[in-house]
Amino acid sequence: MASYNKIIMMGNLTRDPELSYLPSQTPVAEFGLASNRKRTNKDGQQREEVCFVDCRAYGKLAENIDKYCKKGRPLLVEGRLTFDQWDGQDGSKRSKHRITVEAFSFVDAKRDGAGAPQAPSSSPVAAAPPCDDEIPF
Repeated sequence: MASYNKIIMMGNLTRDPELSYLPSQTPVAEFGLASNRKRTNKDGQQREEVCFVDCRAYGKLAENIDKYCKKGRPLLVEGRLTFDQWDGQDGSKRSKHRITVEAFSFVDAKRDGAGAPQAPSSSPVAAAPPCDDEIPF
């Protein structure tokens, strides 16, 4: 049976990224994202739902997220859903899902006077370049 595990999420960072290193010296950044959804219930009242998701990035992605992202900044992440299990301090079994980030894009890239982004995008998810009217073939 074929399987596919891909997730794309855009939200605001719920906390500053925490950068640490594996014994192999691979950088790891952990952070949380919150995504809001507004909806109207049966009574016609506006409700807002918030989905909180923990994320983990490795390598150069982790370093860039740590360097350029702070709590509250919007970010688009692409990755896969992973399931972590561990034993709690009280001996109970604990678990949670998280996004293992494989690419990301800055949603609100701040621009300098020349109009160029100040921070690089490290993702294939980045916006496509402007389309010209001429077809090159």
